[in-house]
Amino acid sequence: MASNAKTTSKARSKTSAVRSLEQERRARDETEELEEGLEDTFPASDPVSVTSSAIPGGPKTPGQAKKVAGRKPGR
Repeated sequence: MASNAKTTSKARSKTSAVRSLEQERRARDETEELEEGLEDTFPASDPVSVTSSAIPGGPKTPGQAKKVAGRKPGR
C-alpha cells in the first residue's frame, strides 16, 4: 500500500523536465496555429495576430460620465 501512495504522489508532482517538455509543446502548438492562420489568409495585407486586443466600451448613455460612489458630481 505504501508503494501505491508513492506512485500517486510522484504522478502529481511534475519534474522540471516534464514541465519544460509541456512548455515546449505549448509553444510549438502556438507556432503551428499561427502558421496555419497565415497559410489560410495568404495573400493578405495584414498578418494574423496571435493575441487578441480588447477595446473598452463607452458609457451606457452617451454624454454622461460614469458615477463613482462617494464622489461629488463635477469633481
